[in-house]
Amino acid sequence: MNVSHILQIKGNGVTTVLDIAPLTEAIRILAERNIGSLVVLNEDKQVVGILSERDIIRVIGKKGDAALKDAVRTTMTPDPISCRPETTVEEAIREMSARRFRHLPVVVDGRLVGLVSIGDVVKLKIEEAEREAAELRDYIAK
Repeated sequence: MNVSHILQIKGNGVTTVLDIAPLTEAIRILAERNIGSLVVLNEDKQVVGILSERDIIRVIGKKGDAALKDAVRTTMTPDPISCRPETTVEEAIREMSARRFRHLPVVVDGRLVGLVSIGDVVKLKIEEAEREAAELRDYIAK
C-alpha cells in the first residue's frame, strides 16, 4: 500500500502558510484550525519548511514575545523531507520514525499535493491488522 491510498481516504487538503508571513499569522491559523503544524511555502508555492507548535514554543522560549513579529521562515524547520504518492506506507513510517518527525509532505514535480501524518499511517496499519485478524478468524471458523 502506498501514500496515495492514504490521501484518497483523507483528502489532499493541506493547511499552509507563506514563509514571509509573521509568526502571529501562523499561530492564528493553527488555533483556528485546531492543528499542530503548517506546511510552509515560498511565493512560488514550493515547500520550504514545516512550522510546528514545538518550533513556536522553542523560539518564544529563546526570544520571548519579540519572536512573534518575526517571519515564519526564521522559526520553521527548513527543507523538510518529503515523499511522493508512490512511496509505500512502510517507507513513510520508517522515514518518520528514523528522523523523529510527525508530518511528511507529499510532493510531485516540486508542488505540494498532500500531507501524511504519523497518525494517518498508524491508523492505516491498525486497520490492516484488524482486517487480517478478522480474515484469519473467518478462515479458522470454516
